[in-house]
Amino acid sequence: MTQFDPHAVRPLFPALAEQVAGRPAVFFDAPGGTQVPQSVIDAIGGYLAHSNANTHGAYLTSRRTDAVIAGAHQAMADMLGCAPEETVFGPNMTTLTFALSRAIGRELGPGDEIVLTRLDHDANFSPWKALAERGVTIREVDVDVEDCTLDMADMAAKINERTKLVAVGFASNAVGTINDVRRVVEMAHSVGALAFVDAVHYGPHGPIDVRALDCDFLACSVYKFFGPHIGCLYGKAEHLERLQPYKLRPSSDESPDRWMTGTQNHECLAGVTAAVDYLASLGGPAASRREAILSAMTTIQAYERTLSERLISGLLDIPGLTFYGIREAERFDQRTPTVAFRMAGHTPREVAEKLGDQGIFVWDGNYYAINLTERLGVEDQGGMVRVGLAHYATAEEVDRLLAALRAL
Repeated sequence: MTQFDPHAVRPLFPALAEQVAGRPAVFFDAPGGTQVPQSVIDAIGGYLAHSNANTHGAYLTSRRTDAVIAGAHQAMADMLGCAPEETVFGPNMTTLTFALSRAIGRELGPGDEIVLTRLDHDANFSPWKALAERGVTIREVDVDVEDCTLDMADMAAKINERTKLVAVGFASNAVGTINDVRRVVEMAHSVGALAFVDAVHYGPHGPIDVRALDCDFLACSVYKFFGPHIGCLYGKAEHLERLQPYKLRPSSDESPDRWMTGTQNHECLAGVTAAVDYLASLGGPAASRREAILSAMTTIQAYERTLSERLISGLLDIPGLTFYGIREAERFDQRTPTVAFRMAGHTPREVAEKLGDQGIFVWDGNYYAINLTERLGVEDQGGMVRVGLAHYATAEEVDRLLAALRAL
């Protein structure tokens, strides 16, 4: 696909037929979880109807379940550009990150340091900060409040020979900033530290290649890119095999099974493969599913940039609106189509409620990016209004939002 047409995919998403007060609902809540195509719904129901069993049994439905799980690992490997055994599934990114932090924490103690950022979702902050209980020193990288980007000079100053891990977000779930992740990984590796990347927000907006990034770990959430509520962790094979996770005695000692505690959500794993296949279907003819995904995500990224330009230019023209984040069109390759703002005379909750009454769905508050809202001085004022677009959004919907905000 050389040019993306959202109207071609919208009929595939049943939720987009929802109406409020006689008008189609506008789903600008994508950072909290995207809607899903019918193919994902069918895959989940199909599993429950025809394959519902536990694993490794000597009968048909159990063998089907084993195949579903293997298929999900391969699908995420194609999504991220890694090997299937380097993908780990769990309930969500938060749970997976806590599990990994506990395993890494076994090797850390007084004198060791971890570097975190104030731009991140708390799921990439609190699990690591908890290791302070073991005597680990936590360093926090500051944010430039003018454009909500990381202070890379501060990052460089915080990383030193005592640093054991650097955790950074691929993109901010609050203000859309895309970080220079490759540079952060290089800085971490230059002192022998591990690099952990939270790609939850970036996942639906652009291609990911963990080999090119050279990160040690990367976490994402499938429900943020058109799939069911399930998390996925990439880890370099050498780390997944060396580190000691907390697990039950009878469970496998092989990776990635040793990291996947308890019975998995098999029906959602069927949905994982369907979600990846949906994205691949947008990539047109390709030699492999991986190549189709890369083509699709590149096309989606270009289309969403046109939406960002329309949305942000319109927001900046509204009197009394305070905009947070990158606003210059020439820098839109450094952001996703997720924006945050406040309006004079209205709390963020009031704005969200007024829009919601008109069928326009947005978020308000801190969206778990509490370090950022505190740094911006808006946490005790209700946070910000967040508008987050996905590729099924249209220019017409953006105009409808802008008209509603101008009416306020």
